[in-house]
Amino acid sequence: MVELKNEKIAIPVVLFAGLLWSFGPLVVRHMDNPQLVPWQYIFGRGLTIFIILNFYLYFEEGINFYKNYKKIGKSGIIGGCGLGVAMISFIYSITNTTAAITLLCLAAMPFFTAILAYLFLKEKISYNVWISIFLAAIGIITMAIGNNEKNTIIGFLFGVISSIGFSVFSVTLRWRKETPKFTTVAIAGLFCFVFAAIILLVTKQSFFSTSYNSSMFSLHGILVCFGLILYSIGSKAIPAAELTLLSLTEVIGGIFWVWLPIFGINEIPSTNTIIGGFFLFISLVYYSLIMRWNKRHIALN
Repeated sequence: MVELKNEKIAIPVVLFAGLLWSFGPLVVRHMDNPQLVPWQYIFGRGLTIFIILNFYLYFEEGINFYKNYKKIGKSGIIGGCGLGVAMISFIYSITNTTAAITLLCLAAMPFFTAILAYLFLKEKISYNVWISIFLAAIGIITMAIGNNEKNTIIGFLFGVISSIGFSVFSVTLRWRKETPKFTTVAIAGLFCFVFAAIILLVTKQSFFSTSYNSSMFSLHGILVCFGLILYSIGSKAIPAAELTLLSLTEVIGGIFWVWLPIFGINEIPSTNTIIGGFFLFISLVYYSLIMRWNKRHIALN
């Protein structure tokens, strides 16, 4: 795998990865009635992720890349399924509420990860991290209180489930660090398109939407994959503090693109969403500073 050791080069690479991910909500908003074809979306996006990541692994490791699947073990299966649930929940969240709420729920992932790691891996949570979690909880509750419409609440709940699913994936990587990360993500893609295929067969629906929608499903999968590859290349050279802050580009960018009138959506966040987002932003900055003091590094490899 290509590996950057120069932080000055790695930072823009990771920023660009977050930028690619941030276009995901915009792609969903430009689909034709995505709320009517969620399983076709999940099938198309999952299949795209599975194919691209396996091609990437083939070019990186050669014909023996498939041996990674023998190494995933229980942690890789649980992590892949958790990530798959996160991907499934994402579409139900963003089609039932604003992009801002969905993305801000995802921004709370570090705190859900800390709690799950405490419960299942017995990792201690410091006093300062509890403060960050408390601030994040205020932000999440503020968003929930300010969005009491039926569909919005459903979207909010799916956003929280999606964030927890991503956290399960993160915790399984900590549980068994030698688990091949990209293979686990490929398992998530496999989980999505197999599960979606079963649902589509049982409900006797078509596997594909319109050609336009199908291309948008694949486009979103491509954005996820290429962002993930760039993120992995730059992440080893960047301290966890900076990496956590750089990941905010996905959230901020995603909210900005769907608001920017030139893209034809003009989705304006509510006041409570902005206030809740502010608390989440403060908690993430505080959390990042704590990680910087601890001089921890994280990477996806």
